[in-house]
Order: sequence, then structure tokens, then C-alpha cells
Amino acid sequence: MTANELIGYDELDAAAARLQLAEDASGLHGSLCGFLAGGGRVGRQSLVEALHLDAEAATPSAGDQAVLDRLLKQTQAELADPELGFEPMLPADDRPLAERADALVDWCRGFLGGFGLAGAETHAKLSEEAQEILKDLGTIAASSFEFGDESEDEDSLIEVHEFVRLGAMLLFAECSKRGPSSDTVH
Repeated sequence: MTANELIGYDELDAAAARLQLAEDASGLHGSLCGFLAGGGRVGRQSLVEALHLDAEAATPSAGDQAVLDRLLKQTQAELADPELGFEPMLPADDRPLAERADALVDWCRGFLGGFGLAGAETHAKLSEEAQEILKDLGTIAASSFEFGDESEDEDSLIEVHEFVRLGAMLLFAECSKRGPSSDTVH
């Protein structure tokens, strides 16, 4: 694994398990995305500290710290991608529908928590559209899915996934315009 390869769901999930985080890969990625979208900056603290994650493991190994550092850089680049290449980190499409739906719910929960950590002063100034997106993400985060027709359910999950993806990018774009006026890149 080189430092330039993208981190996948399984790699991040394994690192989260080794670190004994209270989040899986989807929740961790959602937390980071929400934190960054809300204008949060990691700075000199560790990603685990910045996101106030409950980690049972004492200190990340060098390998796990490298995964977290790559995740931060990858997520920042994807959220800011002018080609709209951002994707929430979820299990692969060949995984069971229920597993992917639950992961999307976990991602949204993490996103809302991370967004809240980033600072309430920015959130009071959000556009009506951004406030509606946050409300809808809250509805998704509180959801419990029931399944019936597999092809309809798959289509519905794709629609919800696309809404979440675009909503996260819109919130990032809106909050980064009015975020802290620091030119420092971490």
C-alpha cells in the first residue's frame, strides 16, 4: 500500500477495529466528512482527538496513524473536488442491501455528529437549503429500513445515497466559503 492509494472501506474498517473505536468505517468517515463540511480543522491534534472518538487502544500504531493521515487528506480532496468525485465510504455494492443501508444510516449519524463538533456559530448562518439538507440527513440518520422488492429497494438506496453525497458536498462548499479565515494548510 502506497501513500497515494485511496483508502477503501475494508481497510478503514480494519483500522477502526484495531483502534477499538466506537465507530466502524462508515461512521468514522461520516464523522470526518461532517467535521470538515462544518468548517472543522484537525490541525496538530490527532484525527481521533479532533473527532472526540472513544478509542480504547492507547496510541495508534505507525501503520494505523498513516491510514488516518491518508484518510484525512483523501477526504479533504474529495469534498473539495470540482468534478464532484466525493463518495461516502460504504461497503461495496456486492454486499447485502441491508448492510449497505445500515452503513448509510451510520454514515449520516457520524456526519451530523462531526458537523456539530465543527462549531455552532457557522451553522446558525446556513442557507435555507443547507438547513433543509441537515434536517433530511437527520431523518436518514434516524431511519430504520424495511425491505420488500429488491430492485425497488436498490433504486431507493441509490437515490438516498446520491442525495447524501450531494448534500455533503453542498454543506462543505457553503461552510468552507465562510469558514475560519486562516491560510494555514495542515
